[in-house]
Amino acid sequence: MKLPSNTVWSDRKRTIFGLPWSFTKYILTDEKLLIIKGCFKQEEEEIRLYRIMDLSLARSVRDRMDRVGTIHCCSSDKSASEFNIQRIKDPRKVKEMLSDLVEKQRMSRGVSIREEMASNLADTNHDGVLDALENR
Repeated sequence: MKLPSNTVWSDRKRTIFGLPWSFTKYILTDEKLLIIKGCFKQEEEEIRLYRIMDLSLARSVRDRMDRVGTIHCCSSDKSASEFNIQRIKDPRKVKEMLSDLVEKQRMSRGVSIREEMASNLADTNHDGVLDALENR
C-alpha cells in the first residue's frame, strides 16, 4: 500500500518480541488516522483527528520488555467511539505527536470538546427531551 503524501507516522502492530509481524497497519496523517486490518479481507477504519477526545497509554510488563505500548483512544466517531493503537514502537512519542495533531485540528476547525459532546446528544424518540438528560 502506498502511503498518503501527508503521512506523519506509520507502523504495524507488533507481535512477539516487538517484531512487526502482523496484518494491522496504522497510518497517521495531519488530518486523520487510518487503521488497516487483515490480509485477504482488509478492513479500513478512518478516524478524523478532530473527533478524538481522549488518549491514554498502557504498557504491560511484556510490552515494556518488547519496548512497545498501546494507545487507547476515545472519539466522537460513530463507528469507532473507542479503539486501540496496539503494541506500537515508541508509544509515548506517538501519543504526544497524536495529541499535538488532534489539538491542531481542533484549533483549525474551531471545535471544542463541548461541541463534540453536544453533537452526540440526540432525541431519538422525538419527545422533545434529549435522551442523555432523560436518563438522569
